[in-house]
Amino acid sequence: MAEKGKWRDRAAHRRRSRSRLRRILRRSFFVLVSFLGLFIAGFLQFADTVASLQPPLAPKADAIIVLTGGFQRIDQGVELLKTGAGKRLLISGVHPATTGSQIRRNTQSSTALFKCCVDIGHQAIDTTGNATEASQWILDRGYRSVLVVTNNYHMPRSLLELRRARPETEFIAYPVVNSDLKSSNWLRNPLFLKAILLEYAKYSIASLRDLAGSHSENRPRTVSSQRTPAE
Repeated sequence: MAEKGKWRDRAAHRRRSRSRLRRILRRSFFVLVSFLGLFIAGFLQFADTVASLQPPLAPKADAIIVLTGGFQRIDQGVELLKTGAGKRLLISGVHPATTGSQIRRNTQSSTALFKCCVDIGHQAIDTTGNATEASQWILDRGYRSVLVVTNNYHMPRSLLELRRARPETEFIAYPVVNSDLKSSNWLRNPLFLKAILLEYAKYSIASLRDLAGSHSENRPRTVSSQRTPAE
């Protein structure tokens, strides 16, 4: 009888363990599906936002910043400078081996224009670095409004990083449209879909970091009750 009772206890324990495991797996599945649904919904909203970005019809600001990643962006930034959309241009994140003279020749610009009004930044290696480099440049010159030239899919994260670095500055998006997301079926293009997904993932991480930073700044600080000795 004792052996039979032990066997029943072990069987009941196995049933409880299997039931607990099924509950855990079921909850994990629902969490995973919910997370995947949120990711897809956020991605589609991100893609729609990027597809809707258009350059302003009459761009005007104190200065212009180009975030490098292709000469099409630089060409656009230099053209904006030539037309008087801004007083000065920063090309941020230029490869250390690339000189201002090479950029001037590639954009078919005059030596006088580059000498008076173009700055080349070699320090930044990513978007966060672009924001740091641009922030110092803006601070040194006291600009209040800046046109930001970069690819349309790169614009949301660029503005997020720039506004975090310089919240008091007005950043105006001037997107360079390499691919028209509205008219092209980009979902069937594996390379472009991969690029958009990667950029959305980076933007999501940057947004979470920004949110976490805001919460930590708003957290009440403990005030020490220790008195300073009288002088």
